[in-house]
Amino acid sequence: IAAAAALRELARSQGEVTTTLTCGGFVGRAENRALLKYLGLNIQSLENTPPANYDCVALVDTQPGAGNNALDPEIVPDIVVDHHPIRAQTRKSAFFDVRKRYGATSTIFHEYLNCCDLEISVPLATALLYGIRSDTADFGREAIQADIHAFLALYPSSNKKMIGRIAMARVPRAYFRTIAAALTGARSSDNCVFSVLGAVDNPDIVSEVADLLLRDEESNWALAIGMHRGELLLSLRSSDLTMDAGKVMHHLVGKIGTGGGHVSIAGGQVPLRTEDLDTIQKLVDGIIRRFLAKLGAKKANLHMLIEKRPDPESMTLAAAVSPDESAGIA
Repeated sequence: IAAAAALRELARSQGEVTTTLTCGGFVGRAENRALLKYLGLNIQSLENTPPANYDCVALVDTQPGAGNNALDPEIVPDIVVDHHPIRAQTRKSAFFDVRKRYGATSTIFHEYLNCCDLEISVPLATALLYGIRSDTADFGREAIQADIHAFLALYPSSNKKMIGRIAMARVPRAYFRTIAAALTGARSSDNCVFSVLGAVDNPDIVSEVADLLLRDEESNWALAIGMHRGELLLSLRSSDLTMDAGKVMHHLVGKIGTGGGHVSIAGGQVPLRTEDLDTIQKLVDGIIRRFLAKLGAKKANLHMLIEKRPDPESMTLAAAVSPDESAGIA
């Protein structure tokens, strides 16, 4: 979102240029919806915005053929700016700037704006700053000095209170139901943890679950799988820097889907050619088997992440806390 807003600002600085910001599907993540509201951006669905009606088509924070955007594979975008590993299709574009060492595409656009001596408004500075924080997980994931420099340069001009509101954006109760089901159904083996969410209304919830699962202190790898609009969505997270999550994701999807990412974060998509649940389950089971085998986790060691607890309504206070916790309760 921040990168698209910055590209629009760059286009406008070159003259009377009409721009339309689009995305496939809808914006599901609460933080992103809050950011859009703050920026006053009206994101259009690509389904209702034919690229043929425009003189120039740009992709930001994604690439043609990556599987995580809705652009027709037959369309070659004129501009591609991204921070993920470059794809072969990207090289067909008239202009492409792909920097896989960068932690955020927002950092690249901050450099563009500086090169053009453009004043960065408070809303745009806030968006770019949040983009850098989000993509680098507050610099807990891949980031280089350029990301830190951009962050420090943007911080004085940003709206700090709004950043806090965006990060703590309110969510519907359905969000908590999905999270609860994902945690209840999560299983782990050795250093791996995974959860199959089933059908989801909000595709972004899959990556949020993967982020949450990686916080398990006994796991170095977390995989979340969901189903949305005829696709299996995979989100992979890792704290193991000896293996590349992007390469692991390529292994998981093989030739049946698309995927990729960085050392510690990756995503993938597998088109579903059937609605038969048994067939889909076999597909999911195969992905999980490859996941465990690739990372050396034994299927025999599988167990539920969360042990079944007594019915909350029948629990006494003493049963609800551990001995260590109860020691501090008067």
